[in-house]
Amino acid sequence: MIYVDSSVALSQLMFESRSPPAALWEQPLVSSRLLAYEVWNRIHAYGLAATRSGDARTLLALVNLVEMSEPALARALQPFPVRIRTLDALHLATIEFLRRQGETVELASYDNRLVTAAEAVGIPVAVL
Repeated sequence: MIYVDSSVALSQLMFESRSPPAALWEQPLVSSRLLAYEVWNRIHAYGLAATRSGDARTLLALVNLVEMSEPALARALQPFPVRIRTLDALHLATIEFLRRQGETVELASYDNRLVTAAEAVGIPVAVL
């Protein structure tokens, strides 16, 4: 299972030069519900709601959005081995929670800081 972060989702929606491979969207995808907030926040911030809302809904429908559980929220409050931003801590804590539940999860991200933090806690990173 691939955990998709906002850098991957937004690169797909914004048609950036670095777009995730098409095969990524054919795999089982998961993310925290936080992904939806991050995607819609960027769409509105860039004034793209009129042209990208349908694409955003379609993309988000491909991802199993999981609620942030109490154990994941509690983990995000704990220290990480590297400096980490708040939303990244929530994403990594969600991945760790899913892995503790027996799921095989890899992170897909273009965010170098998030990738570094994931590797520091032993989360595998998908090659994009």
